[in-house]
Amino acid sequence: MGADHTHINPACRVLVVGAGPVGLAMASELARLGVGVRIVDKTAARSDRSKALVLWTRTLELMRIMGCVDAFLGIGLHATHASLRSGARELVRLGFDRLDSPYPFGLLLPQSETERLLEAHLNEHGVEVERETELTGFEADASGVTSTLRHADGHEERLRSDWLVGCDGAHSTVRHALGFEFEGEAEPNDWLLADIHLQGFDRDDEVTIFLHRIGVLALFPMGGGRFRVIADRGPRREDPGATVAPTLEDVQDVLDVRGPGSLRAGNPVWLTYFGINERKVRDYRAGRVLLAGDAAHIHSPAGGQGMNTGLQDACNLSWKLALVCRGAATAASPLLASYSPERSAVAAHVLSGAAALTRMGTMRNPLLQGLRNFILPLAMRLPALRRTIVTMLGELDIAYRDSLLSRRAPGAGSAGLQAGERVVDQPVRLLDGTSAGLYERLRSGRFLVLAGREDAESEQAAELLGRFGDACDLAVDDVAESGIRAIRPDGYLGLVADAHDWKAVAGYLEDLLASAGSVGHANAG
Repeated sequence: MGADHTHINPACRVLVVGAGPVGLAMASELARLGVGVRIVDKTAARSDRSKALVLWTRTLELMRIMGCVDAFLGIGLHATHASLRSGARELVRLGFDRLDSPYPFGLLLPQSETERLLEAHLNEHGVEVERETELTGFEADASGVTSTLRHADGHEERLRSDWLVGCDGAHSTVRHALGFEFEGEAEPNDWLLADIHLQGFDRDDEVTIFLHRIGVLALFPMGGGRFRVIADRGPRREDPGATVAPTLEDVQDVLDVRGPGSLRAGNPVWLTYFGINERKVRDYRAGRVLLAGDAAHIHSPAGGQGMNTGLQDACNLSWKLALVCRGAATAASPLLASYSPERSAVAAHVLSGAAALTRMGTMRNPLLQGLRNFILPLAMRLPALRRTIVTMLGELDIAYRDSLLSRRAPGAGSAGLQAGERVVDQPVRLLDGTSAGLYERLRSGRFLVLAGREDAESEQAAELLGRFGDACDLAVDDVAESGIRAIRPDGYLGLVADAHDWKAVAGYLEDLLASAGSVGHANAG
């Protein structure tokens, strides 16, 4: 083993461990927002496996703020519908085209391509992934983290950073070192996965799920006649053959029995069996060390929301960490204290929904199956229920209403969006009279304060910008009766205040940026 070197690098404010989609998004956002970051991964190269396949509507919206969504839209396949079928009979067909978003679809793209595009985006901000570099240990204290990194040639480096973010997957070294328990359970079935070319099926804009008495079959289009096939194969097996990859004949058997007929599988790209675990940690933070993505939560693939949840972890944490690293907020402010409660609640919601979908598809009782197939078409005739399901799948229902960062000032109107809810991208007018997209303005990583023109041009507004200009921006809201709104850098409404109530706005920013006050976090660094 080579010599031990201590590397005190003032340019490295944050060390990101793991260069999967979540780590790449985390590092690129921090770099984009002006934070010195290093990202390490023990593997020699990106994975060439397709793995997670779908980027949902809310993730695409956040990628718009990141400034990289166009690259993904240029090569991904738009899934505008999802259907549940029983053989040739269609039970339910849901459309995403009515979602209130520029991206009313699921974008189907192999994870290998997602990683390639995110790494290219990271490189544009001057950061390279340090591959074959393994985190072997770390020591955290009140002011930072000292990490031990083993490089490809065997030499060890001791790196001092302000923060450490573990994005290193389900078997996370960072999580294990923290001693955080991965709570949850294993789904009782074995599953088959196949990326193949499929003849006799032309639904290339739709995710199709077949419900059969012996199990579920899901088909995800990947373009060019290629499909992802997922099917359960009954209770988990203990025999040695359970770990052997399936054959093309195994896949064809599943298609013949559960599909609509006339489907022919060929040209396999990836064949495997897998199991499903549904687990998460209670807390995503211990002082200067934080977790994101699969290091903090793993899910059933039902709904395709696991990677999306991780990417949204990165979008939630990065702007908060950036404001702290840039000195606009203290390490003890509610910004970082809010990360774990906000994202843990979202992961619990996603886990619950994915587990329910999995149980619905894999139920074995014939009477329950018949009841399911009878009730589903009837229930889905209700427009409100259809909207709820589609909004949930697109992840537009995610909100932080109970967050430390969500506040409704006394006297604020109750109409319209409430604090913690997602704000739709829309044109906003700047003080110089020009227009810009709301999400475009959020790319600065600062809060965006929207106020009526009279308020926005007032002395109170100028004073606010003088005090908090490194953490907030200002634009005109032409709907005067909406009062004053403070929008978080990730596009969620933080504060709702009455018109002219600049005291509430200043108090809100003071509480969030200066100190934790009465809502301090036990793990604050």
